[in-house]
Amino acid sequence: MKRYAVSFITIIILLVGLIFWNIGSGSISISWDELWNVLMKHTEEGTAYHIIWDIRLPRILAAVMLGGALSISGFLLQTFFGNPIAGPYVLGISSGAKLMVALAMIYLLGRGITISSFGMVAAAFAGSLLISMKVHRMSLLIVCGILIGYICSAITDICVTFADDSNIVNLHNWSQGSFSGMNWSNILMIFILTLLSFLAAMFLAKPIGAYQMGETYARNMGVNITVLRVSLILLSSLLSACVTAFAGPISFVGIAVPHLIKSATGTAKPLVLIPGCFLGGAVVTLFCDGIARTLFAPTEVSISTVTAVFLVPVVIVMMLRRQEERG
Repeated sequence: MKRYAVSFITIIILLVGLIFWNIGSGSISISWDELWNVLMKHTEEGTAYHIIWDIRLPRILAAVMLGGALSISGFLLQTFFGNPIAGPYVLGISSGAKLMVALAMIYLLGRGITISSFGMVAAAFAGSLLISMKVHRMSLLIVCGILIGYICSAITDICVTFADDSNIVNLHNWSQGSFSGMNWSNILMIFILTLLSFLAAMFLAKPIGAYQMGETYARNMGVNITVLRVSLILLSSLLSACVTAFAGPISFVGIAVPHLIKSATGTAKPLVLIPGCFLGGAVVTLFCDGIARTLFAPTEVSISTVTAVFLVPVVIVMMLRRQEERG
């Protein structure tokens, strides 16, 4: 229990520190005095107020919630497949969601129709669910995921590149992964979907724990394996769809963060890992988004580029350790 407490307190401190760092940093720096006046004294005048409340806070909250959602999605997929490198990005689930959102937006915007946040999530969920249902054989897991991802990304890029409307062409930034352009209506939708999915995942924590011990053990404990598997796929697809709909594809967070949290807490208990993965995903995603915004400011780097640089080594080390344990 002491290790759990230390791990969670450390993650929360990092998260709070990153929130304040992200609020103050960027192409336009905001001093501590300005930050204090806006957040504590509710000063509603000046450029700092609009930058903080209209641009940076929605983006920060989106990065926190979507990063946590992506990490939980990865944990659920790793549980479902019993494979430590399963994740929405590797399996092509994120790419399928991206393809469906891009096609829906291109079709509707080309006819002067604005797609709602709910419509974006619904399109992403359809694409992610279609792909996740197709990938079920362990022997072809990684190969299928990579191929599906390349195909979906290629089709998406072609559609975006040859779109005529200037608003559609701006989808290019989204297709590379970005938290820019978030607003408070987006945040409300993200909050509702993330909260419901998080509560559902916590409700399934006990059956997931039994499932981790093996199907035979889970059945003896009264777990309906079929219902549990369907629930895991639906939840992971919904979480991944929510991320892709609002921020585009974000790579490797769903794979690496669950392993980092397992190492930090020293346990595989779902009751600990689900909230731990949410907080860990929030910290990692917010840190990477801050780097993406500030490293070459005012030019913004794709969030997936930054997450790949920091998290691919984590995945490689994890795979090497797993191979050594088997050897």
